Amino acid sequence: MKSHAHCVVGVPASEKIAEKDLKNMEKYQAKITKVGNSKCVDPAVIAGIISRESHAGTVLKDGWGDHGNAFGLMQVDKRYHKIVGTWDSEEHLAQGTEILCGMIKEIQKKFPTWTKEQQLKGGISAYNAGPNNVQSYDRMDIGTTHNDYANDVVARAKFYKRNGY
Repeated sequence: MKSHAHCVVGVPASEKIAEKDLKNMEKYQAKITKVGNSKCVDPAVIAGIISRESHAGTVLKDGWGDHGNAFGLMQVDKRYHKIVGTWDSEEHLAQGTEILCGMIKEIQKKFPTWTKEQQLKGGISAYNAGPNNVQSYDRMDIGTTHNDYANDVVARAKFYKRNGY
């Protein structure tokens, strides 16, 4: 039987990746904080999404990712949204955060009895796969990219929170 002891999964894996992205994330910290505060979204959550979506911009080609369909640090999909600003601009971060806020509101309507934390996590899942994909709290990540999107983003966000976001 092969040992998988070298594989890091779950929260430690998310934190390791978030830590790798920390240096590049610092370039955007002021904008992330400003947008987060103006949109009432924890800047750490925005940083968590940026880490997951674009590794703080390091994997983008001229601002584009996802085979040329998604734009910017937060990977806004051009098939569903009009692209605004440059890929690392405050306008872009505001747009991505507004999309997230819209998803959180949808989840609040859909699951009014969930706690604020659960609704936030559901909104994060919906940011990736749409609100219709979120059917229950326990299975909200089924159907997201790699089936771990919200859990991964939340773990990264907690890391950024501990690191001054």
